[in-house]
Amino acid sequence: MPRKTPIENIRNIGIMAHIDAGKTTTTERILFYTGVLHRLGEVHHGTAVMDYMEQERERGITITSAATSCQWNEQTINIIDTPGHVDFTAEVQRSLRVLDGAVALFCSVGGVEPQSETVWRQAEEYKVPRIAFVNKMDRVGADFKQVVAQMRERLRANAVPVQIPIGAEEGFSGVVDLIRMKAIIYDDETQGMRFEEEEVPEALREEANTYREKLIETIAEGDDALMERYLEGEEFSVDEIRQALRSATLNVSIIPVLCGSSFKNKGVQQLLDGIVDFLPSPADIGGVQGFNLDATEELSRKARDEEPASALAFKILSDQFVGRLSFIRVYSGVVKTGEALLNPGVGKRERIGRLLRMHADSREDVSEAYAGDIVAVVGLKRTRTGDTLCDQKHPIMLEAITFTEPVIDLAIEAKTRADQDKLAVALEKLAEEDPTFRSKSDEETGQMIISGVGELHLDILVDRMVKEFGVGVNVGKPQVAYRETIAGEALVDEKLVRQTGGKGQYAHVVLKFLPNTKGAGFEFENEIRGGAIPKEFIPAIESGVREATQTGPIGGYPVLDVKAVLLNGSFHDVDSSDLAFKIAAVKAARQGLVQAAPVLLEPVFDVEVVTPEEYLGDVISDLNARNGKIENISQRGMAQVVRALVPLVKMFGYVTQLRSLSQGRAAYTMQFHEYAKAQDAPVGVMI
Repeated sequence: MPRKTPIENIRNIGIMAHIDAGKTTTTERILFYTGVLHRLGEVHHGTAVMDYMEQERERGITITSAATSCQWNEQTINIIDTPGHVDFTAEVQRSLRVLDGAVALFCSVGGVEPQSETVWRQAEEYKVPRIAFVNKMDRVGADFKQVVAQMRERLRANAVPVQIPIGAEEGFSGVVDLIRMKAIIYDDETQGMRFEEEEVPEALREEANTYREKLIETIAEGDDALMERYLEGEEFSVDEIRQALRSATLNVSIIPVLCGSSFKNKGVQQLLDGIVDFLPSPADIGGVQGFNLDATEELSRKARDEEPASALAFKILSDQFVGRLSFIRVYSGVVKTGEALLNPGVGKRERIGRLLRMHADSREDVSEAYAGDIVAVVGLKRTRTGDTLCDQKHPIMLEAITFTEPVIDLAIEAKTRADQDKLAVALEKLAEEDPTFRSKSDEETGQMIISGVGELHLDILVDRMVKEFGVGVNVGKPQVAYRETIAGEALVDEKLVRQTGGKGQYAHVVLKFLPNTKGAGFEFENEIRGGAIPKEFIPAIESGVREATQTGPIGGYPVLDVKAVLLNGSFHDVDSSDLAFKIAAVKAARQGLVQAAPVLLEPVFDVEVVTPEEYLGDVISDLNARNGKIENISQRGMAQVVRALVPLVKMFGYVTQLRSLSQGRAAYTMQFHEYAKAQDAPVGVMI
């Protein structure tokens, strides 16, 4: 069956921003104008369709990235509405990996805020073309020019307005389209749902001409032929400007900036036009790169239906009606219901049970998914986030998705024996869905330790256990997830000789341990030459050393950034085995980590506090008392912004203290910065 929508008419986009910039409201308006919704939902009323989880509706924030499809002027737009809260950055990461373009939302008052910078950096990493939408132009303190200036300064973005606002705050009535030089005036009686096109108001004409001149100059800079015509004073047609803007947006040299007020229905139709006009289709992005199964040869797949099938699973969701849903982005070929695809990561075939086109929590069955499509699959049993699915006869491994490591722990225990079984099921399903969630059993206390990236993250997970899975749990206090590393070097010569009645065990390894580059993790090097240890035993040695780094010598925490070098050793023709070499490696590594000057590490967070000026002194004093290192202080509108690096252990309960210091008028955000040497040891640990 041929595809309904040509690949050139597909847009796979994400909506990304800082918390409370209006992402979900904007998505709701898009769905309304494209005919998917027949009534408007509101986040603050708990009726937003895209926030369909109970926890999202209670808190008025987005937790999971919800996928939906809609039509606009014969174009299919697949939208993923991503969270803005830093605790759910993994949702943004996994979405950006599979999207072709993004809409970056900025609040006209708050401007470029911390999470805006985080998601922007992630988009830069994946080279995702973007357009910007300055939202909430009707708010008191709205300042379009200031936001554009912040984009240029803080994000180093070549932000180029393609619209300028007509009025601001209560007086925001429309926008000037700088490409067509037309004023778009919204009808207040219909809350902006209708609009009229007029000539640019006299009072704005000079400013609009200046902005348009700058727009044309910027797009001409990236095209020699256009620059020549520009210098000769030639006029460009509307289509030429649009095409040049599109080309510059696709190669991420320009960020077109639009503006409006999603809540007041102003500017959303023009934003939809901007998505179609400036953001790429899968055909524009071209192929996807990958490797053969033993990672020795680079392969590619073009974004065509005729190519062998390849897709990436970017999200797993437990659905109460259909069970396990796997969201996939099809990069090439056609995926059909009932066929079997290879998951090369686990070396197993996976059968496609059903294909679903998602709209938040409702769905539509389809028989085929084509190159460029984003769909949900029912029936994949072994596939995890970041796994590839591909044609069995033409295998390819696509680049996986890497996620932030958890930095905060919480002890939980089931209330009853019946809850124990439910808890095991809940932990397994939550771990499948969320790659930043971990759980393990504490051998000393018998408690279950769950780990996440922030207090809110763990709070939501526990809430889901109780409400979704019906588990009765007792919850402890959040604890910092400490880590260890080494500051020195150690050389260990370890020999294992065990002789029993029958076959014995023999292994001899000489290992050197030294600090690795910060952030590089564990690294193993084999420098054995001449067969002192046969090659077949080397993986067992690496496995033993890696196992030993899971429990460091100071407090039993995982060890980061260590390099282990296998220098020498010996073996016995009969008594040597994988097990013997693994045991010897574990013992050598434990000795080496003790001898190489172990160091306790703690997570340090980048904290930004926005406070009225009268409370600035109290805020700074409090951060200093928490061992915070003040990085800078700047002004944002009427408020002062303090950025500091603070150990996570000192930030528990900060929200209550900040409210008390500022009479509830200050706000803060925090995100993981790095692991650094711990200033204070946790109870029972010596440093």
